[in-house]
Amino acid sequence: MSREELLSRISIDPTVCFGKPCIRGTRIWVSLVLDFLANGMTMDEIQREYPHVATEDILACIAYGAEMSRERYVEIPVRAAS
Repeated sequence: MSREELLSRISIDPTVCFGKPCIRGTRIWVSLVLDFLANGMTMDEIQREYPHVATEDILACIAYGAEMSRERYVEIPVRAAS
């Protein structure tokens, strides 16, 4: 699946979830899926919690996050060497 096909699975609608990016046709925020993955949840675990979410939807969330990281930087605190 191409990047464009993946990103077409994400929607941004000001009348749905305050305009936050969501998996198309749901109210599941991209950021929620990315948080789950960052905290160690597997794709299978996410799909058990949300059975209507396809593998391609999760990949779309990752692709969207990658696109956003090209545009915006998040301040990461520098840790002192121990």
